[in-house]
Amino acid sequence: MDYKSSGVDIEAGYRSVELMKRHVARTMRPEVLGGLGGFSGAFSLEKIKGMERPVLLSGTDGVGTKLKLAFLMDKHDTVGIDCVAMCVNDVACAGGEPLFFLDYIACGKNRPERIADIVKGVAEGCVLAGAALVGGETAEMPGFYPEEEYDLAGFAVGVVEEKELIDGHALKAGDVLIGMASSGVHSNGFSLVRRVFPMTRESLNTYYEALGRTLGEALLEPTRIYVKALAAVKAAGVTVRACSHITGGGFYENVPRMLKDGVRAVIRKDSYPVPAIFRLLAERGDIAEEIMYNTYNMGIGMVVAVEAADAARAMEAMRGAGETPYVIGSVEAGEKGVTLC
Repeated sequence: MDYKSSGVDIEAGYRSVELMKRHVARTMRPEVLGGLGGFSGAFSLEKIKGMERPVLLSGTDGVGTKLKLAFLMDKHDTVGIDCVAMCVNDVACAGGEPLFFLDYIACGKNRPERIADIVKGVAEGCVLAGAALVGGETAEMPGFYPEEEYDLAGFAVGVVEEKELIDGHALKAGDVLIGMASSGVHSNGFSLVRRVFPMTRESLNTYYEALGRTLGEALLEPTRIYVKALAAVKAAGVTVRACSHITGGGFYENVPRMLKDGVRAVIRKDSYPVPAIFRLLAERGDIAEEIMYNTYNMGIGMVVAVEAADAARAMEAMRGAGETPYVIGSVEAGEKGVTLC
């Protein structure tokens, strides 16, 4: 008996690493020391030494049950973008520059081509975020995961000058709230999605006129990465006073996290177009509007608060970085929380 007969193929692991190397190479930054395959990823802090009071930021997350759709559709090259996005967006909304990323893939059976596809998406996410993919782990766990399934998670590390940390302390009544459009459901609320729609290939391959594509294509659309847009706002000389990444818990849970005591966010629901996928979800699942806004991003992936005089300049910078911004509301004096009207 050997390790392979127990379900773990070491040779497949070596093959996976070889296949993913070209994808990883796309993410390299000058600070990365060494190559793929070491026991740890090395990243030089020489650049950080020039900062006054550098603060390290970190974010960790996974893709969640959105992966179930990837299994059904046998499409694995975009969920890595989701994994990176969920981590680096959190770092960016605190004002940070993501520096590097590591991923963790656990699978029932190591299929090298599929693992390489997953890492291809991770690498693409890292390129979009400007972060280096400095390492990761692929764990083959027969008997724990079904052979055709896997889990995907990761974490990012970033840095920011302490004085540029975005923590909401400077928020004032009258500040403008700008929302950057999402690409769809992103990576949250898929347990509910899977209750609303039958999880079959036939269902996911059904074309919807309102979506302009199949249901599966709309749902697997990867999460937007807002790192470059927020960096562009900073480069334009605009101070972001507060920022919220709209993930699980939607508006009601995430927007209050950007607020300080004594101010309230007021968001107008008619200030931007809600993507068709959310209208379809609500209709097919008979989901109340409040539940939708308490579960999904409803078309806004990142909310940014700036001084009213800076709003136009901030939005111009966001557009220049490829995002679609909307003025969706304002900050008012009052009890900490969010009002949707």
